[in-house]
Amino acid sequence: MKNSWETVSTQTDFRNDHLEVVTEEIRSPAQEKPKRWTVVRRKQAVIIAPMTADGKLILIRQERIPVRAAIWEVPGGQIDEKGEPTAESIAEVALRELREETGFELSEGGTLISLGDYFTSPGFTDERGYFFLARPVRECAAGHAHEESESILDCRAFSAEELRRMIENNEIRDANTLGICVRLLARGFLSFEQR
Repeated sequence: MKNSWETVSTQTDFRNDHLEVVTEEIRSPAQEKPKRWTVVRRKQAVIIAPMTADGKLILIRQERIPVRAAIWEVPGGQIDEKGEPTAESIAEVALRELREETGFELSEGGTLISLGDYFTSPGFTDERGYFFLARPVRECAAGHAHEESESILDCRAFSAEELRRMIENNEIRDANTLGICVRLLARGFLSFEQR
């Protein structure tokens, strides 16, 4: 049995600036016979948990056309760099997205902490997200205006208890925010009160 993945064939079904849909035949280390699979290729992304000096997380409320809803979520964005991005360029994108989407930046002496990566939906896309904690953050001195293309309706700070309640009541429903909250809990950066 082989020890690597082998692409037997690839056919591009659709492509635009944001994604590519391909149908591939793949031979895996566990399967000698190739499997045919449709894959959505997406740019890698950053997901940021901005934390204030008093331990609150900044969330944005954004209209999301695919789900026809405005939802509360942590800021994030795609990495436009071609090829495999470096750790430094990924961090730069995270700080840029923080400013663009929230109007916040790292406070003097603040740190951007890598919390690892994850796959958004590995059954159909190769999209990888990189989690970051930015703490403490402060509002940008120069002020801020959201880009119209972002559809951001609101931005505010939430306590850990408010986040717990929002998750419990299904008010936070996107995988990025749920995933980063779990990572923050596991790493001890966030704590939900025992009930």
